[in-house]
Amino acid sequence: MSGTGPAVSPRAGLAGHNRISTQALTSVARAAAAEALGVPPQDVRADWADDDGLLALSLITPIAVPALPAVLRDPGRVAGFGGSIWDRAVAAKGNILRRVTELSGAQLSRVDIRISGAAVTERRRVR
Repeated sequence: MSGTGPAVSPRAGLAGHNRISTQALTSVARAAAAEALGVPPQDVRADWADDDGLLALSLITPIAVPALPAVLRDPGRVAGFGGSIWDRAVAAKGNILRRVTELSGAQLSRVDIRISGAAVTERRRVR
């Protein structure tokens, strides 16, 4: 048989709705922030707010940094971690927004990051 059946719309027969819980969104946001900033997800605090119908994400998190003696010996270690803390936090906002949207489908208006501390590590970040 060489014929094909009628095309079926992917939405046909899929009545109902889907909801993603706040807990699930929070887990996704914590994982995305942890990935972007080089810290464990359990160290990231995420809160949500309504921003004119979109979601505003507020994060409080430490950030991975190289040990200061290592930076004194080799100032290039800062670049190996992705730049200054400021530059990394600014870049992380866009990355986190894209990643959370990509994984959850949620419409975010913005991501606010408060750096709460430094997680000193010897490893370089891999991009």
